[in-house]
Amino acid sequence: MSRTARSAPAPPADEPSRRGVGLIAVAIVLTGLNLRTAVTSVGPVLEEIQKGLGISSGLLGLVTTMPVLCFALIGFTGPSLSARFRDSHVLAGALLAMSAGLVLRSTAGAFVLFLVGTALAMVGGALGNVLLPSLVKRHFPGRTGLLVGAYSTAMSVGAAVAAVSTAPIAAATGPNGWRWALGIWAVLALVAATPWLAVRATGGTSRQTHVSVRMRELVHSRLAIAMAVFFGLQSMQAYVIIGWSAQYLRDTGLSAAAAGLLLGLNSVVGIPLSAVVPALTVRPRIQRPLLCGFVACYVVGWLGLWLTPLAAPWLWMTLLALGMGTFAMVLTLMGLRARTPETTAALSTVTQSWGYLFSAAGPLLVGVLRGATGDYTGMFVLALASVAGLAVTGWVVTRQRYVDDEVPGWSPVQPREDVLEVAGAEPPVSSPAGRDGGSPPG
Repeated sequence: MSRTARSAPAPPADEPSRRGVGLIAVAIVLTGLNLRTAVTSVGPVLEEIQKGLGISSGLLGLVTTMPVLCFALIGFTGPSLSARFRDSHVLAGALLAMSAGLVLRSTAGAFVLFLVGTALAMVGGALGNVLLPSLVKRHFPGRTGLLVGAYSTAMSVGAAVAAVSTAPIAAATGPNGWRWALGIWAVLALVAATPWLAVRATGGTSRQTHVSVRMRELVHSRLAIAMAVFFGLQSMQAYVIIGWSAQYLRDTGLSAAAAGLLLGLNSVVGIPLSAVVPALTVRPRIQRPLLCGFVACYVVGWLGLWLTPLAAPWLWMTLLALGMGTFAMVLTLMGLRARTPETTAALSTVTQSWGYLFSAAGPLLVGVLRGATGDYTGMFVLALASVAGLAVTGWVVTRQRYVDDEVPGWSPVQPREDVLEVAGAEPPVSSPAGRDGGSPPG
């Protein structure tokens, strides 16, 4: 006699399958792969862009600072878009816009069209910047360090590949090869958009169930202000390096290929850092020693590049890459300094958008000073001054506290009907342990 086996209970309607969570993880990592390709592909062919578009050194400074401005201004729209649409659709649309912008930028004959293409190309990076930290907090609340490490590592890989291969692609494709070298990354953005389109809506999810907080209230948090300044200073460091170091090395006597290779080395060194730094940052006692190490690397790297650029350029670029570990550190701190996915989204948006807006002056000022003085002294003075500021604000943000506790009414977060000008996210879809809004272990 046979018995009918009792079927296993069905999972709750609002809980995705492991396959669904895995798809989200893949989509996050692929998005990370695209966050910097549109930026690091510019530096190695900066001279060719200047000649091809017939622009001055000052306008070339605008080319290098445009990505940072776009990250700031477009980033502010992330939470509002997330409050109205599914995060997966927002990111898919952002990556498709990025692909279109990369094509437009590479084919533009006029400088204005080049800037329009650049703005579109930065949509994917800008929205990915502000939305990925809160998505990690929501879908993987117990694995913040792991997932931040995964997508920041992917970002470093994408940045390195773009930096290393841009000059060879330009050289191999003829007189206007810089256009091919800038436009080819549109294919990668299209690939990254695909998994977001495949992510299914969770049962019971609706925009009316959003929990939201007003980002403007973060003005009451000294920690949030310190986070924004810290992020801005580390971003200024990064985009001066990305935008100007290759051209500086070319002006000191290296070939375009060698300068691009050194910029690629800078990105390659960041790959293992992106994997290791988040895992270390979740340990409170290690945060300040890490910060001191990054600051020391910046100081030695900048001084070496300034005083003896050709003595050991690979060493100076490697040390600067180690200093840039502050980026993976601050990405992780965004999840550690807020208690819930909603306040993490608000902190991420304010930190990155205001931080990028603040840092945008760096690459632009380098171009203006270079045009006015004919040398790079201004770049090095600016870089070393921002390292000092990085040390001070870094000491503040590595103190163990939460922005939620500094903003009246944020602990606990209450549901609101009004979702305009807020940071919001889709309702939890991870394991039940992730629904309490608590901060990740460590």
